[in-house]
Amino acid sequence: MGDLFLVRHGETEWSRSGRHTGLTDVPLTEHGREQARGLVPLIRSHRIGAAFVSPFQRARETAELIGLHEVRVDPDLHEWDYGGYEGITTVEIHRSRPDWFLFTDGVAPGPPEHPGETPEEVGERADRVLARVEAAFANTEGCVVLVAHGHFLRVLTARHLGLPPSHGALFQLGTGTLCRLGTEHGRPVIAAWNVRPPS
Repeated sequence: MGDLFLVRHGETEWSRSGRHTGLTDVPLTEHGREQARGLVPLIRSHRIGAAFVSPFQRARETAELIGLHEVRVDPDLHEWDYGGYEGITTVEIHRSRPDWFLFTDGVAPGPPEHPGETPEEVGERADRVLARVEAAFANTEGCVVLVAHGHFLRVLTARHLGLPPSHGALFQLGTGTLCRLGTEHGRPVIAAWNVRPPS
């Protein structure tokens, strides 16, 4: 398998304030757009064989701004469904659940349109995406790019490395950053992480 590039969308008002942004379709801030444009030289230096993007506008606009034009929208690339914690910060959650940790505890149930996901359910989505990535590598030359969301991409990285979804907690991921997953001696590795353009 070739290199898999992960791009977390640029900043939004909610990501800036620390609000859990799962299925709420918020736009990029102007700073988020600048972050995305800054990644262009890092992307342009590679041959892109296939690109997949989350259905939400913050990811789709990021993909467009970094110069990805032939992009497939993949519903499985959406962010963690935070259920009852949608739009709420970790600080607020800790007032009633001081020991709460997303990657092990999951979320509080939400309304029927976004009931929430367990870490294992997010891991299952990540596995489906990785299967499509593997198929893309088999049918194209070049690297594959995923443009999506922070918590989801962290879980996907854990699954790529053969780790349980909860181990996504180990991989901090900033907005408007690029990561590269590859292989060494036939084994999956992190080749670059949280890369920002030179300032």
